[in-house]
Amino acid sequence: MTIRQIVAEINLQLAGRYNEREIESFVRILFRHFMNMNAAEMQLSNHRVPSVKLRQQIVAAVDELKKKRPIQYILGETEFYGMKFVVTPDVLVPPPETEELVDWVVREYGSGAELSVADIGTGSGCIAVALKSNFPNAQVWAVDISEQALEVAQQNALKNDVELNFLKADILKDRMMSFEPNSLDLVVSNPPYVTPAEKKRMSENVLENEPHIALFTPKNDPLIFFKLISSFALNCLKNHGKIFFEINEKYPGEVADILKQNGFSDISIRKDINGKWRMISAKTGTGKR
Repeated sequence: MTIRQIVAEINLQLAGRYNEREIESFVRILFRHFMNMNAAEMQLSNHRVPSVKLRQQIVAAVDELKKKRPIQYILGETEFYGMKFVVTPDVLVPPPETEELVDWVVREYGSGAELSVADIGTGSGCIAVALKSNFPNAQVWAVDISEQALEVAQQNALKNDVELNFLKADILKDRMMSFEPNSLDLVVSNPPYVTPAEKKRMSENVLENEPHIALFTPKNDPLIFFKLISSFALNCLKNHGKIFFEINEKYPGEVADILKQNGFSDISIRKDINGKWRMISAKTGTGKR
C-alpha cells in the first residue's frame, strides 16, 4: 500500500468514531512518529510504499484508536512546550492549557532566572522539566504522591537532559511535605479538581484511560487541593514569592477567594486560548506570617 492508500484506510477505519479534524491530527501524528514525516513530506511522497513493518505498526495503532485509547498512550509519548515526553497510563496526558501555564511562568520571570521551585502533583514532570529547561540555574522539585508517576517524571528529566529533585509526598497527610518555611520562590500546580460525584458526567474515554488519582479529589470538594496547596505555599514561599495554578474553569472566583483568605495579593486570573478561565497567579507580601 502507498502512503495515499494508507491514509485513505485510516480515514475509513476511524470514520464515525472521530470527526474529520481529529482523524487528520491522528494521521499527522502517526506519520511523524513512525516515519518522521511532516504533512508536506507526506504530500510529496504520496506514492511511496512504506515497509511491511511500518504498515503493521500504523495498523496496530489505528486498532487501538478504534478502542478510543488516547493516541499519546498508544505511542508512549507526547510533545509539550517544544519537548518530547514519555507518557503512560500512570500519568495524565499534558493538555495545551498546561503549556500556556508554563509559558506564563517563563515570561513572568524571564529565561535563566535563579529560583527555588516546587511543582506539586508533577505527574509526567512536564511542568517541572519545562521550567528547569528554561531556568537552568533553578532548583526544581517535582512532587507527587504516586511512585509510578515519579518514575515517569524521572524518565522525562533524563530524556530532556535536566536535573530535578524528586519527592514522594502526600499533602493530605503532610502539610509541609519536608520543605522548610520561606524556602521557595515559586510554587506551581495543576492539582486534581474533579469530585467523585462528577464521574458520571465524564467521558468513558477519560474514565477508562486516565489515572484517577490525578483526576479526582479524595472528597466531594473540588477545591480541597487549592486550599491545601495555598496554605503550603504561604508557609514555604519567601516574601514576594509566587504561586501559579491551573484551575477548573468553573471555579476561578473560588480559587481567588482561597488565595485572598491565605493572605496572597496581586491575584491575576487568565483565560486560555479557548477563552476559558484556566490559570491564576498570586504572590506573598511582606506581611506574610
